[in-house]
Amino acid sequence: MRLSNLADYAVITMCQAATHCGDGRVSAAELAAETGLPVPTVQKLVSKLTGAGLLRSVRGAHGGLQLGRPAAAITVADIVEAIEGPIALTACVDHVACDFEAGCNMRAHWPIINVALRGALAGITLAQLRNPPAARPIPLIEEIPA
Repeated sequence: MRLSNLADYAVITMCQAATHCGDGRVSAAELAAETGLPVPTVQKLVSKLTGAGLLRSVRGAHGGLQLGRPAAAITVADIVEAIEGPIALTACVDHVACDFEAGCNMRAHWPIINVALRGALAGITLAQLRNPPAARPIPLIEEIPA
């Protein structure tokens, strides 16, 4: 499984927006410059993220963008779903017709898998992503369980 580039860029954009918490507001152009992403891409992301309530746009002389809620209350799952829609690994959970539906013994299991995947992404907050990850030693080959 791989996120789309747009979902990846949305996480990057939100992480950068989170660095401005408490410092007022930031523009889409500033976020683009800070992340190195193209301005049109950031503008498209900002539109979707604002629509999902993850960013808030404030008009006026001191206007700009700010997080729609605290960074600790925004998860990677929220960001991905704002861009991609509901997290699902297969189309069959969306009740799409399938040529193999009659003999499929996996259909009942996919919702369980999707909930687990969403739960993993929901367990990572924007507040956590703002900080560098804790250093973890890379295990030596002989330490990796077989």
